[in-house]
Amino acid sequence: MDTPAAVHPPVDEELRQATIDVLRERGWKGLTLERVGEVSGRARSTLWRQGLTRDVLIAALVGELAEDFRSTMYPVLTSGGLGRERLVRGLEALCELLERHLPLMLATDEAFHQKTTPGQPADYLHPFIQFLREGAQDGSLAVGEDVIRMADIAFNAVAWTYVHLRGRHGWPADETRNRVVALVLNGIEGAGDPRKERT
Repeated sequence: MDTPAAVHPPVDEELRQATIDVLRERGWKGLTLERVGEVSGRARSTLWRQGLTRDVLIAALVGELAEDFRSTMYPVLTSGGLGRERLVRGLEALCELLERHLPLMLATDEAFHQKTTPGQPADYLHPFIQFLREGAQDGSLAVGEDVIRMADIAFNAVAWTYVHLRGRHGWPADETRNRVVALVLNGIEGAGDPRKERT
């Protein structure tokens, strides 16, 4: 089994930042090796001779994000506590991950949707589905019937609110994390089942 390090040439920080800049400018469909070369001040032919391609640049960004996510969530997944406690730790860890990848998150809202390896879609919801199911089972969370949908809401509500407040409003990281996680956590139980009539 090959590894990314064995197959792909390294992508230095300058090229990484240039790739993010082009994503912000043109999106994933408009990301080209030629444009990354222009932004980084390097010829496309030079990048090509170094073994760099559009796919290599994308793999460097999303592969690093996916690996960081796995290593960030592992301690939470292996920790003890009620489902609610583990959910809080997971959402706080998500904010810390977002902080480390803030330039990428501000450039595109599709980083979490990119395949981390060929034929292997990313699965960023799994830990949150687990925490919510545990919370429902141990009684620490009332999440309704659709745990997967609730995990999707929790992940995205935390992720993009955090990114926007940090990157566009300049809120301090700690305050942003604490307020956003508290808001989403408090909203989970209040969300209820949208199929029920509200009076």
